[in-house]
Amino acid sequence: MDTLTRIRAFIDVVEAEGFSAAARRTGRSKALLSKYVRELEDELGALLLNRTTRQFSMTEAGHTYYRTASDILKEIDNLADLVRENNAQLKGRLKVSVPRTFVDADVGQSLIDFAKENPDLTLDIAADDRFVDLIEEGFDVAIRVTKLEDSGMIARKISDFRVHLCATPDFVERHPELAHPSDLANVPFIIDTNARSQGSIRFYNPDNSSFAVAVTGPMEVNSPHATLRAALAGIGVALIPDFIARKPIEDGELVTLFNDYIPTDRGIYAVYPHRRYLPAKVRIFVDYLHNWFRKHP
Repeated sequence: MDTLTRIRAFIDVVEAEGFSAAARRTGRSKALLSKYVRELEDELGALLLNRTTRQFSMTEAGHTYYRTASDILKEIDNLADLVRENNAQLKGRLKVSVPRTFVDADVGQSLIDFAKENPDLTLDIAADDRFVDLIEEGFDVAIRVTKLEDSGMIARKISDFRVHLCATPDFVERHPELAHPSDLANVPFIIDTNARSQGSIRFYNPDNSSFAVAVTGPMEVNSPHATLRAALAGIGVALIPDFIARKPIEDGELVTLFNDYIPTDRGIYAVYPHRRYLPAKVRIFVDYLHNWFRKHP
């Protein structure tokens, strides 16, 4: 039995968080995976996993070995992709971190369309609004909807997007004092707690100087979709991504406020670790999303 097979078994167990889950994912028996990991530990002369009948964890040596071994295997797989990408369909598994906001919105259809066109590739989507550590958690690529900051990752913008301050026409009529962004401090506001600023919104003047407005209100929720529903109910003003609020705005159910003061430097990005050989499946996935958004502006 070659060392690479043992290493793959160890990584499969770690990423599945257990032998049983890894067996279901890989189609190998739990006993066989346990045998491979035990042989790897014997070869290294070190315990990599602490395991009992109910618990599973990595040892310090296991953490060290996993980080380096997973990078090495990815490079080997990437090299294989480079050779065969022109002669075969995409195969294997693509592990993607995606915000729930993206998955639940209409733009989430882009992921379904990609999976439909690449049936031999397992698209493993983890919907999570936190910024995952791609390398530490073993992700191939992440979709981030944000103003991108330097993270040491490689990023490609796949689409622009804006956020809008929204309220119902009736709410605006009932609050004639809304003449300037600073007036938001005096009206009910629906706060999306996913936003980094949360209770404070930054605006920009025409001369590019900025100012922040503290907001409060009757509802705080970590979901843009729930924020949208609350705004449609007329209980306050909300800051909502355009790909969620576009239809209610077009239908006249919501109106936008202070567009000239809201920055437009946000985007939807594909982010992936810097590697010498970019996996073909990552490159093709990112290219697909970029083209999908060109077709669905």
